[in-house]
Amino acid sequence: MKKNYTSIRKLIPIIILALFALILISACGPVKKNATGLEDEIFVIADSVEFEELEASLLQVFSKIIYTPQPEKLFRLTRKSINQIESLKKKKNVIIAAPLNSGSLTSNYINGLLNPEVKKIVEQDSAYVFNKYDLWANDQLVMVLTSPTIEQLNKNILNGHENLIHNFQTISDKRLFKSLYNAKYERKDLEAQILRDHGWILYVQADYLLAMNKPEDNFVWLRRAVNTDMERWIFAYYIENASPVYLNADSIQVIRNRVTEKYYRSSDNQSFVEISDDYKTTNEVNFLGRYALLTQGLWRMSDKTMGGPFLSYTFYDEDTKRIYMLDGSLYAPKYEKKSIIQQLDVTLSSFMTKKDMSEEKIEELMDELD
Repeated sequence: MKKNYTSIRKLIPIIILALFALILISACGPVKKNATGLEDEIFVIADSVEFEELEASLLQVFSKIIYTPQPEKLFRLTRKSINQIESLKKKKNVIIAAPLNSGSLTSNYINGLLNPEVKKIVEQDSAYVFNKYDLWANDQLVMVLTSPTIEQLNKNILNGHENLIHNFQTISDKRLFKSLYNAKYERKDLEAQILRDHGWILYVQADYLLAMNKPEDNFVWLRRAVNTDMERWIFAYYIENASPVYLNADSIQVIRNRVTEKYYRSSDNQSFVEISDDYKTTNEVNFLGRYALLTQGLWRMSDKTMGGPFLSYTFYDEDTKRIYMLDGSLYAPKYEKKSIIQQLDVTLSSFMTKKDMSEEKIEELMDELD
């Protein structure tokens, strides 16, 4: 009996530790899972009658058509009832929309989400959108859209279209970068070569090739899936001792056409890539904390034999006194292109100058050259 008692005494500290760990886990609450679903799908929780009145505005904002050159919707909207909310708590993109005090089930749910101070702001029409990140799942955006009346809500949605789209695009890019980045498949050898020769890097996935490296011309060209029906091109070009006065739409088109005419040529050297006049836009954006111009549109061969979408960031970097042009193009005639262009966009956003990098990262890459 004494032997058994001694054994039990030895187990007491272990039991206490186990109970303490269990208490800690319980205190932390349930672990959130990663949000699931398609990047371009938004589930809209709304009363059926109210959704009929909001649908046109929501479609105009979130489902606008982009041309690649085939028409593709930016986001696809799927309406769901508030009674289906449990099945939507794991989804990536969710909108909950209703007037604040309409009496609908969705309106009542929104009232339960917002505290009294926030409701007063809504009633004064001083705010209409409330973003809740990671509400039920990791990397999730739940956007609450509400106003005093259905008419005012429609108006606010249309007036705030750029910010509404930006919120979903930003979190989508964040999720996409997480899925693309993998240190195991990172071409650190190519990144190191680019850093050594040019003083900046992009994240280079394992299946990209360094097609051209011209330090004397300030030019780098990366290619993926060469000579296939889903080929991707990334180039970076920069101008030394530059002035930001060159940051305008006309100059950007001239510079890009000059670069692609020189380097993006057919195998027989008879034709080259140029910007098509169709669907071309240039907008001011914040690119990694820098003022930049984002140009989007279509490229084509000069003999009109092939083409596809492209996007290009052009910006002035104060530290290096350079104007950079970071450009991604896609040739994928048999496929939808919107999601692949987004991948190119996310890759371009991995840009860092040497000054942006830590000493540890620089040393790690330079070791690849030894």
